[in-house]
Amino acid sequence: MSESDPAKALADLLALMARLRDPKDGCPWDAVQTFETIAPYTIEEAYEVADAITRGDMGELKEELGDLLFQVVFHARMAQEAGHFAFADVAQAITAKMVARHPHVYGDAQAHDAALWEERKAAERAAKSKGGLLDDVPLALPALLRAVKLQKRAARIGFDWPDLVPVLDKLEEEIQELKAEIAAKAPVARLEDELGDVLFVIANVARHLGVEPESALRSTNAKFERRFRHIEMRLAEQGLAGRQALDLLDALWDEAKAEERKAAE
Repeated sequence: MSESDPAKALADLLALMARLRDPKDGCPWDAVQTFETIAPYTIEEAYEVADAITRGDMGELKEELGDLLFQVVFHARMAQEAGHFAFADVAQAITAKMVARHPHVYGDAQAHDAALWEERKAAERAAKSKGGLLDDVPLALPALLRAVKLQKRAARIGFDWPDLVPVLDKLEEEIQELKAEIAAKAPVARLEDELGDVLFVIANVARHLGVEPESALRSTNAKFERRFRHIEMRLAEQGLAGRQALDLLDALWDEAKAEERKAAE
């Protein structure tokens, strides 16, 4: 672990960013970027941080956190150039917010659970809100994550199912509606609408189960990749390609599943 001075390391990063953005001596690509062009990279880097955490790769996590920090510095530099705020303002604002959210640490309040934290967040949302309960749920969130946040907000005023059973019933209802549209050869717009309803209810199922749908899907994606690579390896051992061995694919998939179960025992 490095013993270097974090303040100096951050100062070096801020200086590097200023140099990259210099219109005369900087990087031609960095110098012309905007908030809008950089935003997709910011989202991508956040997901790469989450991926490194999921895989437990601390070396990669260090690198990905650096990439994410660079995104913060990039946005702060552009804001400073436009006269809005600088990196120090960002750091001071989040410090003040966290102090305000922890009166049980920085004040005289007592806290025995997460209730106080949620109360402070609710007060902050109310101060920023234009009046609607859903106003500050960011549009840029991944759709499944945003669906869960929208549902959580609505649940605060009782707009929710009491338990999982009616949610599963609603999921079955939406699947039947999707099947009906497919059978009727409905246009893509109708299919998209019905499929969206199915996905929204699936997000609600995840919420009632206490499962993060994004995390669950990432895990399943990884599982699919592992099993598909097993299929490719086994076909290569037999000198076959996938299309040459369609009758083997299901059997090899089941073999991959069985090996995973055995390894987990």
